[in-house]
Amino acid sequence: MDVYTTHLLIVLLPLIAAIVAGLFGSLIGRNAAHWVTILAVGASFLMSFILLINSIYGEFYTENYTLYTWGISGDLRMEIGFLVDRLTLLMMVVVTFVSLMVHIYTIGYMQDDPGYQRFFSFISLFTFAMLMLVMSNNFLQLFFGWEAVGLVSYLLIGFWFKRETAVTANLKAFLVNRVGDFGFLLGIAAIVMFTNTLDYNEVFQQASSIAAQDIQITSSTSWNAMTVICILLFIGAMGKSAQAPLHVWLPDSMEGPTPISALIHAATMVTAGIFMVARMSPLFELSETALAFILVIGAGTAFFMGLLGIIQNDIKRVVAYSTLSQLGYMTVALGVSAYGAAIFHLMTHAFFKALLFLAAGSVIIAMHHEQDIQKMGGLKKYMPITYWTSLIGTLALIGFPGSSGFFSKDALIEAVKHSHWLGQGPIYWIAYMSVLLGVFITALYSFRMFFLVFHGQERMDKKTQSHLHESPKVVTMPLILLAIPSLIIGWITIGPILFGSYFNEAIYVLPAHDVLGEMAPEFHGSWDFLVHSFSAGLAFYLALAGFLTAWYLYIKQPHIPAMIKAKLSAIVTVLEEKYYFDKLWMSWLPNLGKSIGQFLWQQGDVKIIDNGLVNGTAATVRSIASVARQLQSGYLYHYAFAMIIGLIAILSWLLWV
Repeated sequence: MDVYTTHLLIVLLPLIAAIVAGLFGSLIGRNAAHWVTILAVGASFLMSFILLINSIYGEFYTENYTLYTWGISGDLRMEIGFLVDRLTLLMMVVVTFVSLMVHIYTIGYMQDDPGYQRFFSFISLFTFAMLMLVMSNNFLQLFFGWEAVGLVSYLLIGFWFKRETAVTANLKAFLVNRVGDFGFLLGIAAIVMFTNTLDYNEVFQQASSIAAQDIQITSSTSWNAMTVICILLFIGAMGKSAQAPLHVWLPDSMEGPTPISALIHAATMVTAGIFMVARMSPLFELSETALAFILVIGAGTAFFMGLLGIIQNDIKRVVAYSTLSQLGYMTVALGVSAYGAAIFHLMTHAFFKALLFLAAGSVIIAMHHEQDIQKMGGLKKYMPITYWTSLIGTLALIGFPGSSGFFSKDALIEAVKHSHWLGQGPIYWIAYMSVLLGVFITALYSFRMFFLVFHGQERMDKKTQSHLHESPKVVTMPLILLAIPSLIIGWITIGPILFGSYFNEAIYVLPAHDVLGEMAPEFHGSWDFLVHSFSAGLAFYLALAGFLTAWYLYIKQPHIPAMIKAKLSAIVTVLEEKYYFDKLWMSWLPNLGKSIGQFLWQQGDVKIIDNGLVNGTAATVRSIASVARQLQSGYLYHYAFAMIIGLIAILSWLLWV
């Protein structure tokens, strides 16, 4: 089988399986529905993994080709094609592996759900859409995959459509993403305007030409064309990758079933924006203004969203805000041109965050769908496999030395520290301090959740306690399989991905921005990197401080958090209101729009158009007609008199002039 057929099968197998399970699920039954989708995604993963291994240990050439032309408009060709380089292969493996784990896990989690076949169809369709996105070689196909993952996520978040909260959440996700996608579409339109092509390579070849031009904003104001394009593209990434202030949809999307929380919010949809910016590195490298904008947005998201995780009591929302914070970390790495570090953290995060979401689902199953961590406690003795895998995921999340999260997060923080091309101004210090303080915050909220769920006093009711037991193997097996890369993947990949030549052909970095290249001479292997973190890095000690703080507050002195909450009630209120972003997007702005609409309706439509122009014109005609009607008396001498008066007036005017 040639490589082109392999690429096509990787993409199409999940689509075919989705069609079979979705349209014929009632005919083939529940077991066949999950087997056909699992085998399809499993085959896609296996083929992707083989291609990745061959690219590392064998002779590798980037494949960039067109499958067929969808349409032609003038000189603009709209095509469907694949660009398969090492960046693509890495994303393909991550997406298909996490998707495979979620498919297997779903058998246990959704076993009693009446929409069983429909759910498998949706998650398989989601995998197809994400593969189309990451394998695209042009902006048309990128936009197709971009919108397709948004559409399927809408269907998955609102899967339990009889719940009002689920319907509200999926509408919120859909609408907020439309805000970002509007910017994304404008960015693509601007690229077409300047280059008259949708092909990545052709656009990248003209990047210097775009950067040399300006876009006239007003008669006296012009902006650099590349800056405008990059910021517009990144606005799309802000929506898809949930960067503040377009982040509000992601926590509410926890209303969907837990498997889609792992699929959408770990390795797939939310990482699409990170991948897109890395793919577009030849464009972003030519606009330091856009990179600075990305850096500020990422730093704010990493720090402030992490704070929100501290006060959450819903087990899935804690993990959701953790996702927001980690996406902020990846965005910061993009902002300092450390694209490789962003993708490296994307990869490791996919494994341990999917693990944490699925472990949370295992706890929810055991607790009979109770999600409040304040009603848990002491689950360690009932759920040993979930406990140990959750511990591995939590350690990876906080960057515990030796875990996969340690290598990616520490490298990312070091990249920010070495990004001197930004200067030592406020933007640099905001970014650096945000990612550093975020380490402490991450460890605090992560172990707060871990201790409240698995340790301490048992706070559940007696009925729930009597039925507590470990989840079935179909649920725990994916946890174990995800825990393995969460532990070891960093050891074997940090060298080639960050400091080797893995991304040489896939990612472009200006020599002046090459922060990872500057760090490379200091890298002497994974073990040396780990040892170096104890002597030269602050991240480990901040993580340790966060862990000890959580242990003291929630194990040693569990009464203190309530006292702190009472004394800091004003700050807690701001955090509980989520910085009022939800009210801004869902209440204040809609009400403002409604008020403006009512004002325009009353003053414009009713007073000016209806009463003024329409009714006013009729009233004027009616008034004139009523006066003119009085002149039509029917008497001849009245008309003769009027004619004489008119004649006198005309003669007077002629004599006067």
